Amino acid sequence: MHPLTMQRKISPLSDLLSLFRLCRLLLRIRPALVHTHTPKAGLLGMIAGRLAGVPVRIYTINGLVWATHTGWSRRLLSATERLSCRLATDVLTVSESLRRTVIEQGICPETKVRVLGWGGSHGVDLCRFDPAANVARGEDVRKRLGIPADAIVLIFIGRFVREKGIEELAHAWRGLRDEFPHARLLLCGWAEERDPVRAGVMAGLRECPRVVFSRGSPVEMPALYAAGDVCVLPSWREGLPNVALESAAMKLPIVATRISGCVDAIHDGVTGLLVEPRDAESLASGLRTVLKDAVMRRQMGENARRFVSERFSEESVSGRLATEYRTLLGLAMPDTRTVPAKS
Repeated sequence: MHPLTMQRKISPLSDLLSLFRLCRLLLRIRPALVHTHTPKAGLLGMIAGRLAGVPVRIYTINGLVWATHTGWSRRLLSATERLSCRLATDVLTVSESLRRTVIEQGICPETKVRVLGWGGSHGVDLCRFDPAANVARGEDVRKRLGIPADAIVLIFIGRFVREKGIEELAHAWRGLRDEFPHARLLLCGWAEERDPVRAGVMAGLRECPRVVFSRGSPVEMPALYAAGDVCVLPSWREGLPNVALESAAMKLPIVATRISGCVDAIHDGVTGLLVEPRDAESLASGLRTVLKDAVMRRQMGENARRFVSERFSEESVSGRLATEYRTLLGLAMPDTRTVPAKS
């Protein structure tokens, strides 16, 4: 491990210092391959990799940050994304729908960008995200948060920002809470300064006695999913949402927006429901459908676990990436055949 400080936000002086340190590191260790994720690390990593003469430079696009921006910030962010792609020798996207968007928006040529298998950034640990192994932990979460054992729990996991659809969710909840008196809304996440949710919206959620907040932690994530009955993801943009894959592994049906990434992670009508983005009424309609039908919820949950196991397990995603590394580095695949012992 080689720790290196890097600011997530645009910070010219800090970014130049990070670039200098990264170049110095790459010149010292002389890697054969550099692989970067996220816009900032992607840009600095690809510049440093090019300057240091790293022969294989992979940039993975996990999502399009600029897609929900406007004006100069959108132009700047999309331009840096194009530059990262230009400096990379190979560009990957975490989903096929994101790949199509990248090509359509002129971010990267079609001949240069590809998806490995079904996509994915790191896959899902199916042993860790196992509903059978987390029943008791889910019950403990409900008790700790004061959620009744017989409540139907809608769970949102993510940042409390406008582009995650929090305002649409708040509006949809106002229309559903009286119709479903046993329902609870569990919000797991944290607020950010960029793209903040309107203060009145957050205040309305906090004042509702049937809305529960929990910051949670990476260690606690399976238990939080186990405390829910339906996952909800009303996001405006995604690459391939880990929340959708993790909730699927935990046999939770999901109601999510019909956007890039979500259409790859969710089989509409089979593992969950896709609704229109930025549309509170469409979101409420989708949630109403699954809240009314316990049999549908159970069947979708079973389908979801099977779906994610077949396409996005940690082993399969990591295996595809390892194969890609070997191919790009010109390494022979290991011989896994059984060799008879000599007598």
